[in-house]
Amino acid sequence: MTTTTVDQLTSHIAHLERRRRMYGGLFATIFVVLFISSFIVAEDMNSGSFINGLGQFFDYPTAVVEESFEAGSAWFGLLGKNLPSLIDTINMAAVATLFGTCFAVILAFIASKNLSPLPILVPVARRMMDITRAFPELIIALFLIFVLGASPVPAMIAIAFHTSGALGKLFSEVNENIDHGPLDGLTASGATWFQRMRFGVLPQVMPNYVSYALLRFEINIRASAILGFVGAGGIGQELRKAISWSQGAETSALFVLLFLTIMTIDQISSYLRHRLVGHSFLRTAA
Repeated sequence: MTTTTVDQLTSHIAHLERRRRMYGGLFATIFVVLFISSFIVAEDMNSGSFINGLGQFFDYPTAVVEESFEAGSAWFGLLGKNLPSLIDTINMAAVATLFGTCFAVILAFIASKNLSPLPILVPVARRMMDITRAFPELIIALFLIFVLGASPVPAMIAIAFHTSGALGKLFSEVNENIDHGPLDGLTASGATWFQRMRFGVLPQVMPNYVSYALLRFEINIRASAILGFVGAGGIGQELRKAISWSQGAETSALFVLLFLTIMTIDQISSYLRHRLVGHSFLRTAA
């Protein structure tokens, strides 16, 4: 009886294994067919040819590196020459992050079911955040540049608009997971809504707010550089000119500047985020 049961279990496991392999092979085949079909469609729509262009893939990067070495010590001067453009990009990201964070805090408190001063406005605030996140910064910036003209202002408005929705969503989730003990105590003592938020909520959520805002600042620097390609100014605009005019040394200098900036800000914000929400902060709070 025992032997029969073991044999049945072994047979059943083998059957499950064969079925798993069959489904795995079927999904792999479907994926390969879809991938090849998509490639053929994309290749037909391409003005050139992916296969023919693949052989020239490294031509442009090689030319950029060669021109950078040919420039010699003058290449380092290009770093200083493009520094003002980099500062413009950082300024755009900083201002947009600041305004976007302020709007995100307002939307988050209205959209939080447990904290909203007017519960009837909760779905309204949530739909507003959905709308601001639905459109990429590039689309909003192109529309604003068409209306307001090419300048950093449309880019800052576009990034702040998207930031308010993205951060508002994260902030509202933080709000809805707070400890309600301090709020209950403040309510029992007759505190107003603003006093409850100031002394019962903000001390709990502020480390996460700052952490998310710093992370968003990193993202917005990259977004500001990209928007420079469509006329928003900054290092993106200089990069577009350098690539269009085949200035290899200038292009590599701009890439290096952008890379160093992103890396530096990433390290600084990672350190600050760790200090705010990491183990050291938790020990201090305890």
